[in-house]
Amino acid sequence: MAFYVKKPIPIEAIQIHNNAEEIQNFIGDHGSAINDTHCTLVTINTLEGTMSATDGAYIIKGVAGEFYPCAKDIFESTYEEVKE
Repeated sequence: MAFYVKKPIPIEAIQIHNNAEEIQNFIGDHGSAINDTHCTLVTINTLEGTMSATDGAYIIKGVAGEFYPCAKDIFESTYEEVKE
């Protein structure tokens, strides 16, 4: 067995927090985002099928232009913000 480390490839991402319009602009026609009474609901058409996410989760734009949701704890343990 071998061990591997993720390559340091910058990605674009946005956190869900009552910002459906901003998320919709980010994902375009790859899904939908709506502000519900209690939270923001996002549905994304991914390479693996349709996935949903809500407040706190992140939406990631992958290296091939694909979008997918990522739980807050996993995102924050895997990625760090790049300061320009």
